[in-house]
Amino acid sequence: MIVMLDDCKLSRATEALRWWEDGETVGGRDLVGGGTWLGCTRHGRLAFLTNFREASSFPAAKSRGDLPIRYLQSRKSPAEFAEEIQDEISLYNGFNLVVAHVLSKSMIYITNRPPHGHKLVTQVSPGIHVLSNANLDSPWPKCLRLRECFQQLLAENGSREFPVKTMVEEVMTNTVKDEETELPHVFTPETEYHLSSIFVDMERPTGRYGTRSISAISIKSHGDGDGEVCFYERHLEEGDSWKEHNQQFVIIQSI
Repeated sequence: MIVMLDDCKLSRATEALRWWEDGETVGGRDLVGGGTWLGCTRHGRLAFLTNFREASSFPAAKSRGDLPIRYLQSRKSPAEFAEEIQDEISLYNGFNLVVAHVLSKSMIYITNRPPHGHKLVTQVSPGIHVLSNANLDSPWPKCLRLRECFQQLLAENGSREFPVKTMVEEVMTNTVKDEETELPHVFTPETEYHLSSIFVDMERPTGRYGTRSISAISIKSHGDGDGEVCFYERHLEEGDSWKEHNQQFVIIQSI
């Protein structure tokens, strides 16, 4: 299961969850850069992206949102795709990219801002992982809160179906913020304070910034190698109204 928030400048044009023109890929879309933050395909390819929080960026850098699309539209394994892009990741501003193939149970984490002494590419092990705007499983307080809430929901429901809507509507909308001593030191303390909640809604000099969509992808195994994908999204529409979108499909067993 993947549960994800997309935070951006709220005046930036985005498209809610839908099937794309190729009939193969489903996800939301950034209508400015043309990329995506989360998408999957009928053949079990899955990719998601977060920006790495940095004090400065390069306006001429390549669009990070293109990276998930490139993987989704390729025929390469996650490891092959990671190898393909390693020589060009310096052309992008900081990012975290996860690419996976559901049927082969392969998931790869790629970042161009690895911690000192760590690799650009890492195989993601089975288990619960949290990714924000730092490295995978960085112990930011909101990441720890999110992990704890997810584990609690798992424990409460046991063998029953995981309550996706509860996760989306209650956990992912949490606005609890951190103490100043716990904040990262990338932006000003005031900005970091407003960014420290799971759900973000703040005013910046450049305009309102915050959570634009909340998505959840769950995959139910049929036991015969197939998998049914349930892709749920709440998307912020004009007028500050939230609209639900759902897509369901069975994975096709070929690359």
